[in-house]
Amino acid sequence: MDDLALARILHVVAVLMWIGGVGFVTLVVIPALRRLYPPDRRLAAFHAIEGRFAPQARLWVLLAGASGLWMIWRGAMWGLFADPSFWWMHAMLAVWLVFAVMLFVIEPLFLHRRMATSPDPAADFDRLDRMHRLLLAGSIIAVIGAVGGAHGLF
Repeated sequence: MDDLALARILHVVAVLMWIGGVGFVTLVVIPALRRLYPPDRRLAAFHAIEGRFAPQARLWVLLAGASGLWMIWRGAMWGLFADPSFWWMHAMLAVWLVFAVMLFVIEPLFLHRRMATSPDPAADFDRLDRMHRLLLAGSIIAVIGAVGGAHGLF
């Protein structure tokens, strides 16, 4: 097996675990918290669960980024970013950048403190729900584009 095949395997597994986790949190955990907790306790319950998931998400996002960068560098694919028919490369990079900034900068430096001292936890939980749905939708579009694009659909 060559290094590009190994990088692709790592990339697919990392994206599967990362975006699959986002889907689970968005479509299962958040709705369950809505049913199980009163509005003012949902945010705290979410953070109790999210605290276990965030380190895993960071690992998968790092692995997806490293393997993606390796494939682009090793495969000399930088020029694909200049071709509009490879829009899905931009979509993958954009989704990765949003999550990397969220997980490594915004959450640890700002968001956790803001949520801990939230004046309106119910409104913040609703905002968190909307953001997760938007990020999941963007992620699904990027995955569809990447799989379709890698197989000549676009």
